[in-house]
Amino acid sequence: MVELAGIIILGILAQWIAWKFKIPAILPLILVGIAVGPVSTFLTNDGSKWIEPVWNGSHGLFAGESLFYFVSLAISIILFEGGLTLKRKEVLNVAPAILKLITLGTVITFFGAGIAVHYLFQLSWSISFLFSSLIIVTGPTVIAPILRNIRLKRDVSAVLKWEGILIDPIGALVAVLVFEFISIENTSDYTQTALLEFGKIVLFGFTFGFTFAHAFNLVLKKKLVPMYLLNVFTLAYVLGVFVLSDSFAHESGLLSVVVMGMVLGNIDMPHLKEILDFKESLSVLLISILFILLSANMNVQDFDLINNWQTLALFGIIILIIRPLGVFLSTSKSSLKFTEKIFISWVGPRGIVAAGIASLFGLRLVALGKEGAEYITPLVFVIVLGTVLLNATTARIVAKLLGVHMRSSKGILIVGASEVARIIAKYLEDKNRSVLLIDNNADKVELAQKMGLNAEVVDVFLDQVEDNFEYSDIGYILALTGSKKVNTHAIQSFHKRVDATSSYRFVSESELREGKRDEGHNFLSLNDDFIRFSDLIREYPEINEIKINSQEDFDQKNKQLNQDPDRIPLFVADEDGEMHVIAAANQNLKIGKNFKLIFVGKPLSEKELNTEK
Repeated sequence: MVELAGIIILGILAQWIAWKFKIPAILPLILVGIAVGPVSTFLTNDGSKWIEPVWNGSHGLFAGESLFYFVSLAISIILFEGGLTLKRKEVLNVAPAILKLITLGTVITFFGAGIAVHYLFQLSWSISFLFSSLIIVTGPTVIAPILRNIRLKRDVSAVLKWEGILIDPIGALVAVLVFEFISIENTSDYTQTALLEFGKIVLFGFTFGFTFAHAFNLVLKKKLVPMYLLNVFTLAYVLGVFVLSDSFAHESGLLSVVVMGMVLGNIDMPHLKEILDFKESLSVLLISILFILLSANMNVQDFDLINNWQTLALFGIIILIIRPLGVFLSTSKSSLKFTEKIFISWVGPRGIVAAGIASLFGLRLVALGKEGAEYITPLVFVIVLGTVLLNATTARIVAKLLGVHMRSSKGILIVGASEVARIIAKYLEDKNRSVLLIDNNADKVELAQKMGLNAEVVDVFLDQVEDNFEYSDIGYILALTGSKKVNTHAIQSFHKRVDATSSYRFVSESELREGKRDEGHNFLSLNDDFIRFSDLIREYPEINEIKINSQEDFDQKNKQLNQDPDRIPLFVADEDGEMHVIAAANQNLKIGKNFKLIFVGKPLSEKELNTEK
């Protein structure tokens, strides 16, 4: 009981430390696991561990192969959650460089690392290539914290982000296939049997994943499951598909749940957000437990195996030769600059799939008596721990040295997806500004997406709201909902990324009525609230602009628009196209030639335009 409670408490504590110090959670989790596992044997009288994952005759948590089963089930849930976040539209828009990185780059890592470990440790080719297949993956769970804490240039961020998401199921599949090769290599017809097993894994993996995804969608659309059972039913369903697929084709379960997650994430499935929120929380808990268990299950003897110069040489070859080779060959004809390629080469931390499947397969092969299998888990853990530690501590420094970080961010986050927000967002995007809308109303978000806007369903009151997106390009916030509470909370939530001078919201009805203005906030308009904007946009659903050539010209036209009940002045665009919110414009802003005054409401008639001239 103490061990079970201790794992959960230590796991959540490690997650909190990771959040507090802005590092990947995998780092403190592995360190905690090693501390309560192999390191603790030096502190106990009988040489036992504080936490013993496998029953050793006197104490332990899992008997026999139970740990294998728990690891398998936990990874299946984690990979299913990852599949849900992979959107088809995002994959279709991925640059060719990213696609080459997850194909050509994968091949280079697979063969390069396999050859290196074979000659350095004198391992068999099959064991060597199992190791190399396990370190193919980078993973979003370790890439995301790095990207959130460094404002990288858009292309660099996109490559790292999508490589991490797309390569997880690829690495898992390759590892499963290589493991299958090893498991059946004692048969009389090795090649034929292996190919047959490969075919079964792919066939049942894709078939079960696709079929059960649509069946699950049908169940939800028919409302056969009540809301209070939705999350636990989903959990049971995922585990059921995993076990069923695995019973038909050994090790096909992981592929099935990844495919099922990807299909469900890209069809019109009800309650996707609720399921994602639950799966995210469950994944955090499982990752915490899993890493501590897997790290604690290692023994001092495992470290003795890799306590040599060959391990350091292998780490150096993977980091300094294989990773850069894969990146540079994959991006040879891309628009990425030389310094950007170097940074991408430097950042390649391994994550949960590598560590989890390594422990699973390593332990199984050791149990089967495969020579050299005892090297799999410690070597993979060295690569995981080493790359995470290296990248978490040096990524920001390297980004600044190479000049791949953004000195200023021009992206705009719009909170709210009402008609007002959508019209303003569409105008800004047409002016080549990067815009992201967030709203907790799925119908409004869908309308925004139909307009071609980048929009997501998000509740700004969730503490982890920033964890759902890559905000490196967000430099401005427009809080455009009808609620003062939502608007002010949204601005406060992002104050660490976007300062007050770049955050704007609607003035509230009560502030207008009482003549009060909260200090520390900039307003989109000093005299017009959400209701007035909505009324005007409903009647005149477009943004208008007129040319201004001097300060006097601006003052006159701005005053004229302010006095007109059918128009609201909004922005001033300078000759470079930079937008300035009029209500909060710097007094030092000097109006010059070829400036534009942007307003909401009734377009100017020919007569009015001629009068102005």
